[in-house]
Amino acid sequence: MSNCIFCRIIAGEIPAVKIYEDDLVLAFLDISPINFGHTLVIPKEHHESSSTIPEATAGRMFRVGSRIGIALKRKFDYDAFNLHLADGTAAGQVVMHAHLHVVPRGVEDGFRWNWRQLKYGEGEMQEFAEKLSAKLAADLAGESGK
Repeated sequence: MSNCIFCRIIAGEIPAVKIYEDDLVLAFLDISPINFGHTLVIPKEHHESSSTIPEATAGRMFRVGSRIGIALKRKFDYDAFNLHLADGTAAGQVVMHAHLHVVPRGVEDGFRWNWRQLKYGEGEMQEFAEKLSAKLAADLAGESGK
């Protein structure tokens, strides 16, 4: 996609500090990191949503992301790392090319995700799980041609 900044990085039209590259994915340092070493792992094919990324590519994204997180911990003495993928603007996705954030974390780095915690009402959790499980089973059966 010609106007996609990540596609332009893949094409070499915009510079990036690359960490890893293979036939399916590219990993490079985020220009506005949460912590130093914050890396983005992207599919080389343009996909706006994680839902359209082929399984092999998605698996590679998470495998590479995890290995980068481990390398950050070992080399730079971070305590942990987050793997974060926002799918859609309501989830906080800003660049409409699917991407996985690898965010190295320190115990006292001062960053917080600021998640709220809701509570299910009586029986709501089970009802929600049943509906979600049924939808997932139907969708997965449809993918396999069943």
